[in-house]
Amino acid sequence: MPADKPTRPTLDQVAEAAGVSTATASKVLNGRPGISPETRRRVEDAIEQLGYAPTTGPRAGSAALAVTVVFRTLSDIYALRVLEGVVASGRDHGIEVVVDVLDVTGGGPVPLSPAWIRRQAARDRIGVVLVTTETTAEQHQLLRSLGVPAVHIDPVNPMDDATVSVGSTNFAGGVQATRHLLDLGHRRIAFAGGAPTFLPSSERLQGFLSTMRGAGLPVDDALVRSGAHTFEAGLAMADDLLAGSEPPTAVFAASDSIALGVLASAQRHGLRVPQDLSVIGFDDSSAASSSAPPLTTVRQPVVELGRVALRTLLQLAQGESIDSHHVQLSTTLVVRESTAPPASA
Repeated sequence: MPADKPTRPTLDQVAEAAGVSTATASKVLNGRPGISPETRRRVEDAIEQLGYAPTTGPRAGSAALAVTVVFRTLSDIYALRVLEGVVASGRDHGIEVVVDVLDVTGGGPVPLSPAWIRRQAARDRIGVVLVTTETTAEQHQLLRSLGVPAVHIDPVNPMDDATVSVGSTNFAGGVQATRHLLDLGHRRIAFAGGAPTFLPSSERLQGFLSTMRGAGLPVDDALVRSGAHTFEAGLAMADDLLAGSEPPTAVFAASDSIALGVLASAQRHGLRVPQDLSVIGFDDSSAASSSAPPLTTVRQPVVELGRVALRTLLQLAQGESIDSHHVQLSTTLVVRESTAPPASA
């Protein structure tokens, strides 16, 4: 007789281990309301200890197909534009889009926790799109073991060859921005970026450094700053840069949000843009063209990032081969009124 196959843990066993009814365990697994935090914790602990994995994959006659998109935050223009692309592509393919956010507190499982990942499998999600979120090898392994495809947009940390990502040519964009400032005659150029561990910002910095060194120009460490991709961080970094004894004649900001903070700092220091200070951003958000002065920036196709990510996720869910595990969309320099030759020229 053939050897008995190992049996998978059942929801009944989860319920028994947690001391609740099967109906209650099912409610926890599917994120239904009306469950106390203590009961929810016991069920989630039992799921984790038993290694319970719900049957995955869309079922005939089940609810509408859906994907979950996870953002670190929705407080910036970039995130909303990415979401616009995901929603538009979802509409084209008849897919519902569910949004979850890491920096929002609530009673349910934190996005990318084991309980949250199992919930995506239990709800028959086609997969998940992870936008500028940091992930671990353990999280990737659990997603794969439960059959939940994942696509990253602008991943925070380096990805292995088995992970699928969509981003822009950040290094090339850094080269474009720096070359533009050099061609205008600037030599003392500052870089204001995001966190050093944030991969897109790091790639833009490397493009900046490579272009400066290629031009035979030393890079003053005091002119390279890191913070966050926010207006407030740009304001703080520019305040430090402009208060120095040898301030820069130009600032390359790793995002438009940072660049807008630099513009505000320049005004606070009595500097005219671009006559006294040139500023260039990255993204080409809607705020770039309406700022005062309109912002020179590197355009990345943010909406298209969302579209491509969802299309790629559908290919993975359907078992189709994809052209590349790491897709990069081209950037373009957009020259407006915030850059000009330095006054000394």
